[in-house]
Amino acid sequence: MTTTAPLLVAFDLDDTLAPSKSPIDPRIARQLVDLAARVEVAIISGGQITQFRSQLVERLPRDAAGLEHVHLLPTCGTQYFRHDGDDFQPLYSRVLTDDEKSRALAAVEEEAKRLGYWETDTWGPILEDRGSQITFSALGQAAPVDAKKAWDPSSEKKSALRDAVQARIPDLEVRSGGSTSVDITRKGIDKAYGMNQLSEQTGIALNDMLFYGDRLDVDGNDYPVLAMGVACIAVDGWEDTADKLDDLLPTLPVRG
Repeated sequence: MTTTAPLLVAFDLDDTLAPSKSPIDPRIARQLVDLAARVEVAIISGGQITQFRSQLVERLPRDAAGLEHVHLLPTCGTQYFRHDGDDFQPLYSRVLTDDEKSRALAAVEEEAKRLGYWETDTWGPILEDRGSQITFSALGQAAPVDAKKAWDPSSEKKSALRDAVQARIPDLEVRSGGSTSVDITRKGIDKAYGMNQLSEQTGIALNDMLFYGDRLDVDGNDYPVLAMGVACIAVDGWEDTADKLDDLLPTLPVRG
């Protein structure tokens, strides 16, 4: 746990900065801009870059300064974007091979059907190829927040599906994702991988970072960050995050 002011503050996105696949609130938008005037700011989540843009980037104030201090790590850090003065551009993308994709898609569909988790009444596609990540969303990509919360409140379904799929494709990484999702990437790539990439790209040590997440429990997709020793703050929804940022911001000096 860092005992000094952090040099980089990182966040999960869904259910930490915003409800699942929903836009960030103006309060969070302003706090992120204020934070970027003080420290490096990173968002790392399972969503793809288009989701980051619609939920986050497009909701920032039009006159937002300091975007060069904002780091976007979609698909759990398998991609990394930085602002070049005009837009967020990719620094890397750990794309899955066609063989890895086909095996991942087959395994997650077959195991979801075997376990009885393949729903027929959905909001959009259940399976999505995000290039560097395959994502299973039980109720579809556009399912409403309330329906997602009701599908697997204890996370038992996601955990069972994750374990079943992992046994089928041991050479890939299978993780419990958001409220109804399971994510598949290359082996060893999770949010801890993304945090290490942040350290490598910025030169900031892990013990000078602070991470906010809603799933820091052992089965949660934020847990790898906690397990690697980064200082973490558990939150329960975006309002809780905003309240805690209200406490943090006054302790951080504005960059000179």
